[in-house]
Amino acid sequence: MRFASLGSGSEGNAMLVEAQSGATTTRVLLDCGFSAKEVERRLTRLGASVEGLDAILITHEHGDHIGSALTLARKWSIPLYMSWGTARAVGADEADIDLQVLWGDEAVAIGDLSILPYTVPHDAREPLQYVLSNGASRLGVLTDVGTSTPHISSVLSGCDALVLECNHDARMLAGSRYPQSLKARIGGNHGHLNNDAAAEILASLDRSRLRHLVAAHLSQQNNLPELAQAAMAGVLGAAPTEVVVASQDEGFAWLSV
Repeated sequence: MRFASLGSGSEGNAMLVEAQSGATTTRVLLDCGFSAKEVERRLTRLGASVEGLDAILITHEHGDHIGSALTLARKWSIPLYMSWGTARAVGADEADIDLQVLWGDEAVAIGDLSILPYTVPHDAREPLQYVLSNGASRLGVLTDVGTSTPHISSVLSGCDALVLECNHDARMLAGSRYPQSLKARIGGNHGHLNNDAAAEILASLDRSRLRHLVAAHLSQQNNLPELAQAAMAGVLGAAPTEVVVASQDEGFAWLSV
């Protein structure tokens, strides 16, 4: 199994996950927060294509995650997976697409991948995050969440790779020009993780199998890659450069587990 990001941040999020078993290959896109043209361009950069996708998974209805998902699902007849709340929020329940409704903690199989959706606190209708597995390795994803829960720590423990939100530095957000209402939303229990909160989640996990850690969804205004890396590396007891940072423009290149 391997995974790569098309881009990560408030202007758009999408990640490609691929599993191979014998002669078969399964490819799913996790979130689709760019225009259809941009998704196609960024997939090409990774040596992939829209027509090669077996499914699109959506975490929630915010524009930087849903993007062109319905357009691509309709055009290329790609199954679109999301919660019922997300489907209602974006009109997917009435769209001419192959809608597959997901429920928290109920795993589904897509080709050679097992997809486990799990619930998180975020300011959306019915947000989900995901753990993907090929039977041998587990990739945990947590990109939009306001605070940790025991359930999150339980689900993400024992992963071989982890993509973890490090949205903002608390001091940078407090000193930013954002209106107080927006600061409160971002920093609230249904907003986004700051670096220290992300580090606390990481510290709570069983990390005995962890091979790759990616800091994701960094704010371009209220965080710095080196701050996120330092927070994560402090928990791992590793060099900051061992923590991969997902950028808005380039995402990150293929990582294998």
